[in-house]
Amino acid sequence: MMDFFSSRLRLLALISVLLLPPAVFAAPPGGSPGRDLPDFAGLAERQGAAVVNISSTQAVRQGRAGMPGLEDDDPMFDFFRRFAPRHPGGPRMEPDNRSLGSGFIISSDGYILTNAHVVDAADEIIVKLTDKREFRARLMGADPRTDVALLKIDATGLPRLTLGDPGRLRVGDWVVAIGSPFGFDNSVTAGIVSAKGRSLPQENFVPFIQTDVAINPGNSGGPLFNLKGEVVGINSQIYSRTGGFMGLSFAIPIDVAMDVQSQLRNQGRVQRGRIGVTIQEVSKELADGFGLVKPMGALVNLVEKGSPADKAGFEQGDIVLRFDGKPVNVSSDLPRLVGSTRPGSRVVAQLWRKGGVREVSVQVAELPEDKSRKMASKTLRPEPAAPNKLGILVSDPNAEQRRERKMASGGVLVEALRSPAARASEIQSGDAILALVVKGVRTEVHSADHFNRLVASLEASQPVTLLVLRGEFQTFVPVRTLER
Repeated sequence: MMDFFSSRLRLLALISVLLLPPAVFAAPPGGSPGRDLPDFAGLAERQGAAVVNISSTQAVRQGRAGMPGLEDDDPMFDFFRRFAPRHPGGPRMEPDNRSLGSGFIISSDGYILTNAHVVDAADEIIVKLTDKREFRARLMGADPRTDVALLKIDATGLPRLTLGDPGRLRVGDWVVAIGSPFGFDNSVTAGIVSAKGRSLPQENFVPFIQTDVAINPGNSGGPLFNLKGEVVGINSQIYSRTGGFMGLSFAIPIDVAMDVQSQLRNQGRVQRGRIGVTIQEVSKELADGFGLVKPMGALVNLVEKGSPADKAGFEQGDIVLRFDGKPVNVSSDLPRLVGSTRPGSRVVAQLWRKGGVREVSVQVAELPEDKSRKMASKTLRPEPAAPNKLGILVSDPNAEQRRERKMASGGVLVEALRSPAARASEIQSGDAILALVVKGVRTEVHSADHFNRLVASLEASQPVTLLVLRGEFQTFVPVRTLER
């Protein structure tokens, strides 16, 4: 009898649910993260009219993959591919009329943002709106360092997009891209934010937004939206080994792009700050060697003579923890903070030096144009000396070797690596060791005998940092002493 009544109750409950109005099951406006999909259709209808297609005619030699500046043997060739269409065969020199990418309107009087590589070396730029009108655009300026370009068309009353705050994005938030992949105008794709503040090789001034939004050739320069329909980024790069989408795409935060476009509009170029240091990441081993509680900051491995940093008192081996009141969590934060500081400004940098924190005031200079640097690749073969607790065989350099390495005095040459710890480190045969850092205290190395005596005084398994000269560059390398 109880089973009969239980069955009747379940049936009545099911009928009651089926009779509920459809509104009960509808997703709330904008969607509910984690439960319902957001309303992508409404966003696309509202914002699509302000997204444009950009094509150009240009006569410029390009690599076979359509990536200006990257040759086939460049190590970045198979890593990052810009969104320009690919051409089979060899380089092309003749004018090539083709669809290059996307852009979006930021003001009703015709200012448009896109990527710098979309309009690079273009002889003519054509902007096509969703209502099929076409305009010849003027390039107001481009900044290759951030890959941002500003265009202007002669039109008024245009639809424009509202800008959002990338800082409020969270990893896992929904985002939407609108662009022209493979020339298909106003295509909409959606995904989530995969990471924020992402650093990419050879990109020092942009904290990229990483997403899994499907981005393909032709999306370049198009907007990335949050669910409010606000632009939070410009789609710029993809990770790909095929030239097409592989699940990783990167967007320039819109606040970075707007700062660039403001300078391009007002002065035709972008000014960036510099202080004259080269830096490296602080690993766990380096943090131990310099006495830091955890890996953080940017380790200074070279201070340019006469630079603002040199005049302010920066020293090799300093770790920059804060710049102008802002934290330097990873080394890539420092170029962005310095670069965004107006030249001529005086700011305070917080440094970690010899186990303590100190502050210095530095006047920021202007970053000049890029200059290529060459790296020596000679391997020296000095006479070996006795091994030590680090498992590194060293020798004293002769006069010719000092002259080739531009070593004024002191320092030793690495002949061989005789321990697993040494071989696992970044030390190489032929490197010159200039100094040894233990618990944040730096000691210059005068000779092979001096180096071996310093190493002999170390405890077993103690973290040690070596200042190494390789070619024309100096870097700090962590290594540990041998276990007893």
